[in-house]
This record gives sequence, C-alpha cells and structure tokens, in this order.
Amino acid sequence: MRKFLFVLTVLVLSFSGHAQILNPVKWSTSVEKLSDSEYELVSKATIESGWHLYSQKVPEDGPISTTFTYDDSEGTIKIVGNTSEEEGHTIDDPVFQMKIKYFEKSAIFKQKVKVQKGVATINAFVEFMACNDTNCTPPKEVDLVFNLANNKEAAEASKTIVKADKGGAVSKNKSESQKGLWSIFIIAFFSGFAALLTPCVFPMIPMTVSFFTKQSKTKAKGIRNAIIYGISIIVIYVLLGIFVSLIFGADALNALSTNVWFNIAFFILLIIFAVSFLGAFEIMLPNKWANKVDSQADKGGFIGIFFMALALAIVSFSCTGPIVGTLLVQAAAGGSQVGPIVGMLGFSLAIALPFALFAAFPGWLNSLPKSGGWLNTVKVVLGFLELALAFKFLSNADLVLQAHFLEREVFIAIWIAIFGVLAFYLFGKIQLPHDSPITHISVGRLSLGLIALSFTIYMVPGLWGAPLNLINAFPPPQHYGESPYGVGFTKLGSGTVSANHDEIPEGAHLMAPHDILAFNDYDKGLAYAKKVGKPVMIDFTGHACVNCRKMENNVWIKPDVLDILKNDVVLISLYVDDKRPLADEDVVESKLNPGKKLKYIGQKWSELQTIKYKANTQPMYVLMDHNEENLIDPVAYTPDVETYLNWLKEGISNFK
Repeated sequence: MRKFLFVLTVLVLSFSGHAQILNPVKWSTSVEKLSDSEYELVSKATIESGWHLYSQKVPEDGPISTTFTYDDSEGTIKIVGNTSEEEGHTIDDPVFQMKIKYFEKSAIFKQKVKVQKGVATINAFVEFMACNDTNCTPPKEVDLVFNLANNKEAAEASKTIVKADKGGAVSKNKSESQKGLWSIFIIAFFSGFAALLTPCVFPMIPMTVSFFTKQSKTKAKGIRNAIIYGISIIVIYVLLGIFVSLIFGADALNALSTNVWFNIAFFILLIIFAVSFLGAFEIMLPNKWANKVDSQADKGGFIGIFFMALALAIVSFSCTGPIVGTLLVQAAAGGSQVGPIVGMLGFSLAIALPFALFAAFPGWLNSLPKSGGWLNTVKVVLGFLELALAFKFLSNADLVLQAHFLEREVFIAIWIAIFGVLAFYLFGKIQLPHDSPITHISVGRLSLGLIALSFTIYMVPGLWGAPLNLINAFPPPQHYGESPYGVGFTKLGSGTVSANHDEIPEGAHLMAPHDILAFNDYDKGLAYAKKVGKPVMIDFTGHACVNCRKMENNVWIKPDVLDILKNDVVLISLYVDDKRPLADEDVVESKLNPGKKLKYIGQKWSELQTIKYKANTQPMYVLMDHNEENLIDPVAYTPDVETYLNWLKEGISNFK
C-alpha cells in the first residue's frame, strides 16, 4: 500500500510545474560469505546522472557525510572495523574551502561482521545527502536489510556489482585523480628547480660536469654517462616516493588530510624545515653515509655513476630534504597512494635535467650565473614559504577539533607577519646568520620584495572580513572566525544590539550573511512579520548547501537585492541539515516515514518543505503573506541577479 501511494504521489508531482521531490540515489544490498561466522555486507548506491553522493570521510564544517548504522543491539552480531568505500573523487571545494570526497554514478560500501548461528538478516540504515550543480537534497535516512540466507547467490551478486561499477564510475574517478596528479607533478617540478638554486645544489653542477668531461673519452660517451646520471637521480627520488606510499598505504593516505595528529606532526615537521632554511641549523645525514657512497662511486661504470647520483642526494640533503619532505607531506595528504611517487618524479626530473644537460654539453656552463650570496637568499625565501605553509596544517587540525584556537583572523595575522618580515628581509632591512653583506639590492631581489609587500597589504582587509579570493584555499573559512561577515557583525541572540540593528527581536539572529536580520524559527518569524506588517521570505537552506552559499555570496550581496532583504521582507532561514536535537515536546512521528520520529531540527524543516511545498532540494525561496499563502511561485537556485530581483519585486508587489 505504501509503495502504491508513493508511486501515485510521484505521478501527481510529475504533472506539477514546480514539483521537485527528487530521489537521485537508490540503494541495494548484497552479502558475501567469508567464513561460517563472518560476512561482508555490501551496500551499493546507484546515483542519477549529474548528481553526487558525499563520502563517509568529510572534514568538519563540510557537507553531510554518508553514515552507516548497523543494528547490533541484540548482541548477535559484531561489527569488525569500519565501513570501507571506494576511491571516489576529491576536489578543492571553493565554497567550503576544503578537500571534499564524493561519488558519481555509483558507489560501493563494505562492512565486515561476525554473526552468531541462527542470524538470518541484519538491519541497518544509511544517512546521506546528494547534490547536483543547482540543488541539494536534505539529509535522508534509508533502511537497509541484508539477507544472510542465500550467501552463494549474494556473493555472485556482489561480484557482479563490482564488475559493473568498474566499467562506469571508476573510469571517471581515474579522470579526476589524473588532474590531481598533474597538479602534484607540476608543483613538484617547480620545487625541483627551486631546490636547484640553493647553496647545497647549485655549486655541484660545475663539479659534476668537470668529472664527466675528464672521465669520458669521447663526446658520445659523455652524453651517455650524463643520461645515466640523470636517470639515476630520478630513480633514487622515485624510490623514496614508492617507499613512502608503501609505508602509509592507501587508507592511511586518505585519512591524512583530516587526521588531527598527522596534521600537528606535519606542522612541527615544517616548522623544523623552515627554521633550518632560515639558518638556525642544518639537517644533515650522517657523514659515514656519504663516505661509503663516495667509495662506491670510484668503481666507475653504471654502478659508479648511480652512486655518484646517490652522493649528490646525500650531500645536498640539508637543502633538498625540507623541500622533499614538504612535497611528500602535501602529496600524501592529498589521499592518493600514487601522489608521493608522482611528486618525486616531478622533483627529480627538474633536478636531473640541468645536471644531465650540462654534463652532456659542458660549454653551456659559461651561461650560468656565479655562485654567491643570492643562493642563500633563495634558501631563506623558501624557509619563509615553509613557515607559512606549516600553519595551514595546524589550521586543519584546529578545524577538525573545532578548538577555535587558530581562527581566520589569527591565521591571516600570522601570514601578514610572515610575508611582511619576508619583504623587509628582501629589502635588506633584516639579515640572517648566513647572509653575505648587502652593498646594493638587485633588480630580482627588489621585485620579489615588492611582490611580498603587495601580498602582505592585500591580506590586511581579510582581518575585517574580506574574502581574499587569491588565497581562499588556505585560511579557515569565513564563518570560522571572530567576525565572519566583517565589521559590525556579531553572533547575537534576542535582546542584544548590533552595530547595524536596533534591539534584536526574540527568535531572530544575525547568522544570515551581509548583516541581514533573520529568524531560524518559522512561527516566531511569522509572528514578527505580522507585527511589522511585512511579507515573509522563507529561505530553505543548509549549512552544507554549496549553491545556497553561491546565492548568498553572488546574488544577495548585490545592492538592490540586499536592500530588499534587509528592509522589505522578514527573512526566515530554515536549515534542513541542522543537527541540533529537537526539544522533547517537539519530537513527533514523521509523516513521510511512518514509524520513525523526527529527531533533529533540520528534519522538521525538511519535512515542512517536502509536504507543504512539494520540494526537497535547496536552496528554495518562498514569498508568502501572513495567511501563509504564496505571493508568487517559489524559486530555487537562481544565479541571474536580474531574474531573482524581478521575482522579489513581483512577489512583494502582490502583498496586500
């Protein structure tokens, strides 16, 4: 009967011009028997084209993650480990300013369990949300039932699922991951060139070329030896990348970006690297390692050339080590097991090319600049960059813990101090231990100083809420700060006064952007609208709704729209993903899912939207009068400012 009513509802809604009840994710289950008492529960999500499902591993303050809950209340089953999932896509989300993993087309999740004899089924439920380019569905719970009876058939079904999935979603995943790997490669390649210009590496070029020109009897042999030397450098660093990948493994790498202790460890490590580059001490490998390698290099032939390359890596470690370490940290934190290998390939290629080319064509040496104090300047600049990057990892840990120790303003202030001091250093106002006396400032050094100073000045407005789009991937998000929306904004409750408002009415708040007065309670907002004689605008939104933030940042901010939202309507923002529990007296049975109770505030608003407005995606905007009748048809994501403004004006003009 329930299925019939559901189908009937969908048919009715399909003929409604504004019906938006969407169900883009379908779930199916299967079981694979591992032993007499151990099973693997397989949950498959089939996702409609254009939609995506978020991973279980989503950072704090990000969108709603996919969460599985298995019923083990009777003690007849034991959950073994965590629910595993596929690789998926990883993107740098511009709205949440974090790396977020999600799935398209399909996704498979697996959970191992141990069961007692006589258990025939296992019940569970999954909570998730889905989004496309214009909408997000509210968080939804779906019941899952795993039948342990026909295990052989279930195992075959599970294999079929995996096989089918490999033909579709995995190919797209590979395409996305390739983009990330290319980024790692390019960054590593340019980092290799930066390492080349340090005092530990640059002077080694003429020494190496001199060796090859003396040892090679013919030009052809010299070119051959130079190529072998370059390849040896690449092999050594790539082996290091492989070693890191094998040590951590894919699962550990995926966890790095949000793991508190890894991020704190990386912060400490980069601080050590930065202090080393600034001249406090040198990070050196044991001298006996270099001596042993040098003795092997004297053997000549392919083996001798390889050990010469290894000697270069060891001797130059005090300069290349911090850069290599930073690259490995960044690549590993990206969650890809191949990342460290690709990073070391790019880095070593940049190092190997000049050595090989100058060894093959020694006449080019005359075009090289002479060694000098400028090499130490390059090293110091890299030290400041390492120092700035270190605080990004500390910020990651702080965001996960929600400790509010390193809020946005504090982070930006630290970066202003770092790059401000860097500018003074480049202008010659500050000297460090290994610097040569400065008699004049070169054009290159002056240019770098001006860039650092300009960047410092650019960041200053960020202390008062400016978005700082050039670096929005680095500081904490704007809401994670003392003044998320700039001067005059405070997180106020009822009965308090802000810089831009009189006394805040009961139930209102200033958590809407741009200092708009908003209510987060439907009844209180409606009562206030009747009191002041203004129409109501309901904003069905979500903390994890990307397009809601786009509307607020790109459309609401326009002067004409903002003026209406502040002065001509009473805004009621209802967050469908609000995870705060409902008061005991407000906990009622769901009308959409009989037998289940509404537990969270967000579920209450989500059900209101679905039942009253026949829609379940956000954002959605409703203009209504005091009798709760629509003044104009509701609209969803409307990125065109003129269209949205005309909708507001027409709806308000219909208010009597």
